Amino acid sequence: MVETGAMSPARRGGQPRPAAPAPGAWMRPAPSAGRAIAAVLVSVALAGCVVGPDYSRPSVETPLAFKEGGAREDSVAQVAARKNWRPAAPSDWAERGDWWRVFNDPALDRLIRLVDVDNQSLRQSVAAYRQARAIVEQARAALYPTVVGAPTITRSRSVGAERTTVSLLGQASWELDLFGGVRRNVESQTALAQSDAAQIALTRLAIQAEVATNYFSLRYADSLQRLLNENVENFKRTLQITENQYNAGVAARSDVITAQTQVQTTQASAIAVGLQRATFEHAIATLVGRPPSELALPVSLLAVRPPAVPVGIPSTLLERRPDVAQAERLVQSQSEQIGVAVAAFYPTVTLSASGGISGATRNGLLSAANQVWSVSAAGTEVLFDGGARSAALQAARAGYDAAVANYRQTVLAAFAEVENGLAGVRILARQQVAQDEAVTSARRAVEITLNEYRAGTQNFTTVVTAQNLALTNEVAALQIRLNRFTTAVTLIRALGGGWDARSLPSDAELKGARLPIDLSPAVRVEE
Repeated sequence: MVETGAMSPARRGGQPRPAAPAPGAWMRPAPSAGRAIAAVLVSVALAGCVVGPDYSRPSVETPLAFKEGGAREDSVAQVAARKNWRPAAPSDWAERGDWWRVFNDPALDRLIRLVDVDNQSLRQSVAAYRQARAIVEQARAALYPTVVGAPTITRSRSVGAERTTVSLLGQASWELDLFGGVRRNVESQTALAQSDAAQIALTRLAIQAEVATNYFSLRYADSLQRLLNENVENFKRTLQITENQYNAGVAARSDVITAQTQVQTTQASAIAVGLQRATFEHAIATLVGRPPSELALPVSLLAVRPPAVPVGIPSTLLERRPDVAQAERLVQSQSEQIGVAVAAFYPTVTLSASGGISGATRNGLLSAANQVWSVSAAGTEVLFDGGARSAALQAARAGYDAAVANYRQTVLAAFAEVENGLAGVRILARQQVAQDEAVTSARRAVEITLNEYRAGTQNFTTVVTAQNLALTNEVAALQIRLNRFTTAVTLIRALGGGWDARSLPSDAELKGARLPIDLSPAVRVEE
């Protein structure tokens, strides 16, 4: 179905229609060209209509509340965490959601800020956006006439006489956008540029989350190293007890060997942690754009528990996810392509004008009598194309349907990721409480069995079993703490990391030199 009418300025991603200059403004035509100019003005007046469907955002099903969110009052930690979120204001289109500050870790803050400086994947996304912005300007240029100057000078000799012929001519042509095909294409390219801007935010958020995840994994490795070292010392003390018992003749030699094996095994595990830490440190260096040899992070332990993450309501999620905004912008781009395909069914009108002075010079000057000019209008209409335009229209509509399906699927995936994150935060918190209780019980069991072994009422196998069980529970508790931190990062990423769809550049901002991200002056690409 084809709709014809002026485009609403309130349409998302729309831009004001530029006032087209009248052809011939670059020269002074003779008075007899008045009727031609009047015809041009009438054509300009007709250039306000567009064909094809006007874009409206596809509907999606939005739940009233998150299933895993629950209804509860905000804690003091949640209120404090929310203060660190900085959603973009309508007039502030450069995204600045410093979501990682909720973890209150200066080292993490410094690392993530380096992402904007040297991460090559992010710079690649910025370059793609700059390319899309240039394509918008290229598409917008089709709304204006093309003016060509063609001066020539010829020196010739004939029948013993020499003459100089000078031609100062100019030509202008303008294909009128009577049915809005060019304007629809500008709208389509604008939406694509905005989707590339959303891709910058999406790439940036993914890299930041990966840095945070690797950072907490590195801190987990530091904590695991400390835990294993402490157990090595504990096992050495147990070894000393077995040696004393053996020397006293109340323990077997096998107890001493078993205790030695326990110490050596735990030492080997502690050494292996160093490889894990090095791997995470090298991954962080790569993400911040530095050679691994230039980044050395001091040892620090993983915090006891992550901060609370403010969630909000589901209806705001669609405006806070860069991937959802990107998918929605692609829907508009495909919608505008339907208008481009519809406009191809209508005739095209081209205005042409030429003028200047041409002729032989006299005393080095051109005569005013040699002034020439012409104005013409031509229309074309395709009478038969073998169904090419119909096929193009069908392809555009199919592309739109595919974009809508992708948008709705992206929305569904967004809600699922948030629900998964909320479930992880809730369940892991309960699991940590239970695991901490298990650690306390296991440590108590080690103390009791070791005392019983000293008294000669318990065999050493029971002691080793209790110690290994305690170590296993301590490592499990530490792993749960890591899972809580990485789940918090995943949840923040699923919520958009403080980004807002209002930070997408408008049409006016697409024409400017600013980028939808603050790059370091050292790496900013000059245009």
